[in-house]
Amino acid sequence: MKRLHAASKPNLSFIMLASFLVSFVVARVFTAFFPSTVLQVSGYHVHHFWYGLALLAIGGWLGINYRDDNIDRIAAIIFGIGGGLVGDEIGLLITFGDYYSELTYTFVISLLTFALVVSLFRRHGQAIITELYGFFRQNIDLYVGLFLAFISSAFLIQSDNTVVIVLSSITFIIALALILKRIIRYLKHYSPE
Repeated sequence: MKRLHAASKPNLSFIMLASFLVSFVVARVFTAFFPSTVLQVSGYHVHHFWYGLALLAIGGWLGINYRDDNIDRIAAIIFGIGGGLVGDEIGLLITFGDYYSELTYTFVISLLTFALVVSLFRRHGQAIITELYGFFRQNIDLYVGLFLAFISSAFLIQSDNTVVIVLSSITFIIALALILKRIIRYLKHYSPE
């Protein structure tokens, strides 16, 4: 049996992602301009995530059961549209009623970021791993120290919770110690003897 690899059809990922984005944007724009236009069945509001779930199932079924380029593209489009309709109502699903929840935008931005990182890694994975290895091998203490210093200072600035302040202060002190250790090592290495 011939094995298919995801990398052999990267165009389908792009088609699916583009369909997802267009579907999400169209659903958001339509809802913004026509908020009272809803499908009612026996007095119940049928949200479009149900339609999205049906499209996800149909697109997935087509993609799994057929090996034809045209059907694969159609399946990717259907799957993407379904995902966009479900993604549009993530906030509603998580909060049980707030369609305009910021969680929806967080979900979509996270999904796009994940898709872009995976795409980048699939294309340049070995070069990225080599670069990261060299990056962390030489100055890991400095990078971790800087990361911890910036993150903990953000928590210190924004919080009035005692536990958060204490933990962030401890983290900030550890970060400063890591940075200071790196600076001392740098000065010793480059100081004239």
